[in-house]
Amino acid sequence: MQKILKYIYTIATLSGTIIGVGIFSLPYITTKVGLGVMALYLFILTLLVLLVNLFFSQVALKTTDFIRLPGYAKIHLGKWGARVATLAAILGSLGTILAYIIVGGGFLANLLIPILGGSVFLYTFLNFIIGALLIFWGIRAISKIEFWGLALFFVSLIIVFWRGFSFFNIGNLFSQPGGFGNFFLPYGPILFALWGASMIPEIEEMLGRDKKKIKKMVSIGTIIPAVVYLLFILLVVLISGSSTSQEAISGLKAILGQRITSVMFLAGFLAVFTSFITVGLTLKKVFWYDLKMPHYFSWVLTCCLPFIFYLLGFNDFIKIIGFVGGVMLAIDGILILLMYRKIQINKTRILVYPLILIFITGIIYEIIYFLK
Repeated sequence: MQKILKYIYTIATLSGTIIGVGIFSLPYITTKVGLGVMALYLFILTLLVLLVNLFFSQVALKTTDFIRLPGYAKIHLGKWGARVATLAAILGSLGTILAYIIVGGGFLANLLIPILGGSVFLYTFLNFIIGALLIFWGIRAISKIEFWGLALFFVSLIIVFWRGFSFFNIGNLFSQPGGFGNFFLPYGPILFALWGASMIPEIEEMLGRDKKKIKKMVSIGTIIPAVVYLLFILLVVLISGSSTSQEAISGLKAILGQRITSVMFLAGFLAVFTSFITVGLTLKKVFWYDLKMPHYFSWVLTCCLPFIFYLLGFNDFIKIIGFVGGVMLAIDGILILLMYRKIQINKTRILVYPLILIFITGIIYEIIYFLK
């Protein structure tokens, strides 16, 4: 029984880490490209991410414990690998925090404006200030809040299904967006939403003596979020159709009413806000411990730099997570594939270069799309 609980907790840790702010972008993107294209992307990218996770698990098994991606890159690829991994992690985390500031502020605004008034900018600033202070103080209880926030989010989905079932319109799933201008749009956001490679070393350590089970745990933990994403897409699009908003929930308000969507806004805010704190604390420690910067300066870089970008007009949620997923996380994927190629002599090495080519192609597209 204890082993079963350990396996369940291991899978839940990986799946729970993967499921994050990226989920809110997927219904909107579906309305832009069509359900068929979205399902195809979700299937192919789930397979891609699964292979990367499985390859990384093999790297983790053949490397000393208690290190993370930059450490693995330094051991297997040398100093250049560690530097690239560290830079990608920093830029990716800054972009992710920017996405949390945008979406968290929007959720808080939709929750409180009907009650207290104010503006979206006011609540985005409030979201930023509270989060920045908690990151500065280094709050430790955030993991418990994160668990209950995620639990509330799933409860809110059940409520939306129950209240929204009568509004389901099957025709919403088969509407055909015009042209192919958005055909590549899903790539970056889906990759962002599915990525969990950074947790693989943690999963390996959690399994202890049962490390031979890592392939099964990683496979299940990677596939569960993909299934959740597909169900979330269907739920939102069936109800709101072409009225689906960029962060999924606002578009439901006119159909389900303020009371129901308020529950979703609260759940969404808690899920996004706690992730904001978690990523922020991790990045602050990278600046502080790894790069030996002063604590105060590490905090300023972690929190203020993303908000400055927000003030400069970088507030397109889809573009930001697309860039982080399609560029920064893709760089992580390339490093993992190169490490795997170095330690393996079996036939699976033949997959490395085609997968790297996919990542490189995606990087080029996302940079062009981001600069438009």
